[in-house]
Amino acid sequence: MLASHDRFTYSPITERPDFTWPGGRRLAIHLSLNLEHFAYNEGLGLSYSPGIPHPNTYNWAWREYGNRVGVWRLIELCDSLKLPMSVLLNSEVYDHCPKVVAALRNRGNEILGHGRTNSEHQNNFDEAGEKKLIDDVSAAILKHEGKAPKGWLSPGVNPSLVTPDLLQEAGYTYLMDWPMDDQPVWMKTRKGHILSLPYPHEVNDIPMIALHHGTAPAFADMVIDNFDEMLEQSKGQSLVYGIAIHAFLIGQPFRLRHFRRALEHIAKHRDQVWIATSGEIAQHFIDNAPIKPGA
Repeated sequence: MLASHDRFTYSPITERPDFTWPGGRRLAIHLSLNLEHFAYNEGLGLSYSPGIPHPNTYNWAWREYGNRVGVWRLIELCDSLKLPMSVLLNSEVYDHCPKVVAALRNRGNEILGHGRTNSEHQNNFDEAGEKKLIDDVSAAILKHEGKAPKGWLSPGVNPSLVTPDLLQEAGYTYLMDWPMDDQPVWMKTRKGHILSLPYPHEVNDIPMIALHHGTAPAFADMVIDNFDEMLEQSKGQSLVYGIAIHAFLIGQPFRLRHFRRALEHIAKHRDQVWIATSGEIAQHFIDNAPIKPGA
């Protein structure tokens, strides 16, 4: 018998109870913006200069472009299309560039926990250290937003074996570390349950652009094609479509022009789908879950 995580059992998507999103919609969409800050000349981070230790000046500045320029272009775009964003926030951003968080807060976006900084991964901590990391982030968000975060994505999407347990015990109701489904999935924790909300590994600019060298038009086509196909599939059962972006990638002008095309395509169909924050989607499922925890 192979080792198992024992968080959930196998369930074919074709054999689940039927449910709908608000207004009888069948496809829920969330646009998740990763807002990150990295330590200079130390720690982890995506490298755009292979062979040179990173983050180094070139790579640190490449990522910082997202906080200085790219994120503001994305805010303008989403304002023009009246689209909400779910902000996956490194809490260090509060000190580094508070004006960015204020602008995102003022437009009503949801703020989720995404570690202190992407220069550290939870999987590199012992349980006590990871608990403190989660508590630090939760306290920072509560202080600045006036309410505790409900959702979490681990830095580098690299959770530890006990991350779901620690999050549930800290008051989180959902996480997005497990890209294994197109519907929310209840996960067992040692003291209860936490909801896994679909977060994309494929429709995500990091793997598509930075790792697989996808072009700006190709990423936009991926966003559109995935939407069109899932809209068709959702006639049979309700689904969740997540789009994951990083301001230092999609905020580059040549990519933003094509990404605008993709979001405009989705916005034209807003009468057929539910465009919401990840937290709104998670809470609706929690309140109306067709499969109750422990079932």
